[in-house]
Amino acid sequence: MARKSVRQRRRLPLRKKKLLRSSRWKRRGRSKKSVRVRVNWKKRGRAQGLHDGFQEGYLRARADVLFNTVHPDVKYRPLHVLYVSTGKGMPYSPIDEAMVASLQGLVSRVTIAGPKDSVASMAADLRPDLVLVLDGMDFTAEQLDELRNLGIRTAVWITDDPYYTDTMARVVTHYHYVFTLELNNVGFYQSLGCPHVYYLPFGAYPGHFRPKTTPSPGQRDVGFVGTAYWNRVRFFEPIVDRMMQYNAYFSGLWWDRLSKYHHYESRIDLGKWMSPQDTAETYNTTKIVINMHRSPDDESVNTNSTRIMASSPNPRTFEIMLCGTLQLTDIRSDLGRFYTPGVEIETYSSPEEMMAKIDHYLKHEDERRNIALRGLERTLRDHTYANRLNQLLGTIFG
Repeated sequence: MARKSVRQRRRLPLRKKKLLRSSRWKRRGRSKKSVRVRVNWKKRGRAQGLHDGFQEGYLRARADVLFNTVHPDVKYRPLHVLYVSTGKGMPYSPIDEAMVASLQGLVSRVTIAGPKDSVASMAADLRPDLVLVLDGMDFTAEQLDELRNLGIRTAVWITDDPYYTDTMARVVTHYHYVFTLELNNVGFYQSLGCPHVYYLPFGAYPGHFRPKTTPSPGQRDVGFVGTAYWNRVRFFEPIVDRMMQYNAYFSGLWWDRLSKYHHYESRIDLGKWMSPQDTAETYNTTKIVINMHRSPDDESVNTNSTRIMASSPNPRTFEIMLCGTLQLTDIRSDLGRFYTPGVEIETYSSPEEMMAKIDHYLKHEDERRNIALRGLERTLRDHTYANRLNQLLGTIFG
C-alpha cells in the first residue's frame, strides 16, 4: 500500500490520525524491544562464555601445578627384578608398560620376560632378587617350582580378582608371595595354604593419564567408558533417555545390548579397546565421568564358582582421578580407604541418585572443580603404580 502524502494525511479525520500514529509507535516499540532482547541475550551468552572459559582455565592451571609438584614418597632399592608380563596385549599391555616404567624408577635393574619364555633358565643365569609375575594366568606351575628350587623369590600380582578366582586358585600356592587387588580374596588364598597373601589394589600411571593443559574442543557433560556387562546394561536401560538429554556418550564393547541403541547410535562408540592416551583424552573432555564396577557373579563371563564378592575399587577408579575430572562411581565398601566421598570423589547407589548428582554438579561448577582437584592431588600422592610397587617391594624386602 502506497504511503500517503503529507497533504493527504492532513485531510484525514482526527480519529484516523490517532490510529495511524498509534500503529507507528507500536511498530517502533516492538522493533526497539526485539533489539533490546537480542542485545541482552548476546551479553548473557558472552558472560556465560567468559565464565565457562575461566572455570576451565582455572581447573587446568591448578591441575597442571598439582601434576608437576605432588609426588609419591617412595624408596629406591638396589635390586634386580625379573618382570614377567601378562603376554595378553590390550587392555593388559598398558599395565605392563606402566609396571616396567615404575619399577625402573625404584630398582637398579629390570629384566623383562613373557609368560611363555623360559623364565627359569633366564633366572638361573641372571640370579635376580625377585621374579615378579603380573596376572599369572599363563605362567606355569612347573616354572614356578623350578624357580623355587633355584632359591629365587617369586611373587604374583593378580589383576582380575575376584572374577577369575577359579583359574588363579590352581597356581597361587606355587608362589612365595601373592598380591591381589581384591580384599575379599586374601582370606580365600590363605585358606588354600598360601603363607604370604597381601591386599594390593591397582593404581594409575602418570605417564598414561594426566590432566590436559590445553582447552578441550567439543567438551561433553557426562560419559561412560567400559564394556557393557549385563549389570551395567540393566542399570542404564531405564535412564538412558534422561542421560542423553545432556551431552552424554558411551564408549566400549557390547553397548548395542541397549534396547534404544539405534536411537543414540551416533553417541555410542562400539570400537575396540582404547589406548590409555585416547582414554585420557576422553576423560579430559568430559565434565563428569561415570564409573561402574562389573558384577562378581556374572556367570556369562566370570569363573568365580566360590562366589567371592567384590569390595575393592577397579583400576579405572584411579585412572579417572589422575585426569583431574569429577568421578561419579558406584559404591564399593573399601572405597573410603582410598578417597573420601563428597570431598575427593562422588558416589551413587541408584539410577535416581546418579541422575540427581549429574544435574547438581553440572549446575555447580565450583563444587565439581574442587572435588576433581582434591581427587587428583590424592591420587598423585598415594595411588600411583610407584606407590603400589614401593609397597610390594617393602613387603618382600623390608
